[in-house]
Amino acid sequence: MRPSFIQVAAMCLRPGAAGPEVLLIQTLTRKLWMIPKGWPMKGLTLAEAAAQEAWEEAGVRGQICSEPFGSFNYTKIKNSGLPVQCRAQVFRLDVTETHDTYPEAAKRTRRWVSPAEAARMVKTPGLARLFQDM
Repeated sequence: MRPSFIQVAAMCLRPGAAGPEVLLIQTLTRKLWMIPKGWPMKGLTLAEAAAQEAWEEAGVRGQICSEPFGSFNYTKIKNSGLPVQCRAQVFRLDVTETHDTYPEAAKRTRRWVSPAEAARMVKTPGLARLFQDM
């Protein structure tokens, strides 16, 4: 069996009236709810790459933790249609800024929800467990 590809992801959090809220975005093709994620970037640590993905995909900036919060496995369908196994290293990002203008603003929907609601909305079991453990 081929090893999983490593990706980075940002668990974006902010305080809400009823407790902490997490940020979900919709994927580009299947419109599933997910957290910002992507490939490692040359010249950036994994945590810095996760923060960059949060900016590009969700328009948020903040304080990123240097150690992973957790991880989850999922199957990514590449543009060629080929499925590949990925393991996303998740880094906590405490959001301090939210912008309406960001690189993928026209392509994505974002939503702030409670961790419990996020666990119900996402289709990736490992990611749902991360929300349930919060």
